[in-house]
Parts: sequence; C-alpha cells; structure tokens
Amino acid sequence: MNKRYLHHLWTYVRRVRVWQLLVLFLLLAVICVFALRANNLGMVRMRDAVYSADKNGTNVEQSLQNLRAYVQSHMNTDLSDGNTGVYPPIQLKYTYERLQQAEQQRVTAANAALYPAAQAFCQEQNSSDFSGRNRVPCIENYVNQYGTKVRTIPDSLYKFSFISPSWSPDFAGWTLALSIICLLLAAVRLAIAWWAKRFLK
Repeated sequence: MNKRYLHHLWTYVRRVRVWQLLVLFLLLAVICVFALRANNLGMVRMRDAVYSADKNGTNVEQSLQNLRAYVQSHMNTDLSDGNTGVYPPIQLKYTYERLQQAEQQRVTAANAALYPAAQAFCQEQNSSDFSGRNRVPCIENYVNQYGTKVRTIPDSLYKFSFISPSWSPDFAGWTLALSIICLLLAAVRLAIAWWAKRFLK
C-alpha cells in the first residue's frame, strides 16, 4: 500500500481519541452494572410472586411460567445454584403439602366406605366370637387387602431451578456488548498509533 495513502487514513483515525473511547467504555460499563442489577431485582420480585402464589394456592402455574420465561431471557437472573442455601431454589412446598393432604383425604374417604363391608365379612368369619377380639385384626387385614392405598407424589415435580443465559439481547446485554466494543476499539486505536509512529515517519 502507498505510504501517502496510509498517512491520509491515519489523519482520520487519530481524530478518535483513546480517552474518549475509555470514557464511553466506563459510562456503558456503569449503565450495564445497573441494568444487570435491575434484571436481578426483577427476578427476585417474580420469585417472591411464585412463593406468594404457592402459599395462597392461587395462580401458581402462571407465576412459575412467568418466572421461567424471565430468567431464561435475562442475564444475571440465575436460579440454578441455590443462592438461598436451598437446592433446588424454587420449591412449591405448600402446593405439595396440599396435594399430599388431598390424597390422604381421598384414601380416608374411600377406606371409610370399606369398613362396613369389612365388619360384615369378619362377623361371618368369626360369628361365635362375642368379645370382638379376633375381629379387629380381621378388619385391619381386610382394609389392607382391599382398601385404597396412598399414592406417592414425587416431590421432584414441585422443585425447580432455572438457568439464565450468559448473554441476552436486553438492555443489560446490549450495554455490555457496546462497552466491550469500546474497550476493543481503544486497544485497536492504541495499536494503530504505535504502528503509525514506527512506520509512517
């Protein structure tokens, strides 16, 4: 390439000052920090909404979907490492307890209807027993054999962890990208200045 042409290009490039790029980098980095904090606070609000919905038993699924969508589309909202000391970090404790209680009530109601049949069966088996001492084990065996059993509800279905992306195309993500670009441009500008001093004298 022509040295004169390169010198002409250098006159345009040196108009961009390194300190300007560094000031822009610092400004964008500060904005990025606040945007990342805003992302995290948004996650905390939505997580609290899930806990509240779980406790009240209202709109749990919708709150959980909103939280999942937010975490998966925003940086600095990770809910996978158990920051609260509990892992997984989202546990629908009250929803799980309500389901267990409902299952227990279902089994109790179903087995209550079975007791008259058990008593009739055991009276037939031990009709000569007036004290009823032998009927109690007979009734228990009958209910155990023909009664409804409590179904195990896996608690893992009510525990969640969500991973946020390393970079997201939101305000925090774009300010981070622009601050990195400014820093790289400052480095390139310094390299060009060093090269120009050595080869364009």
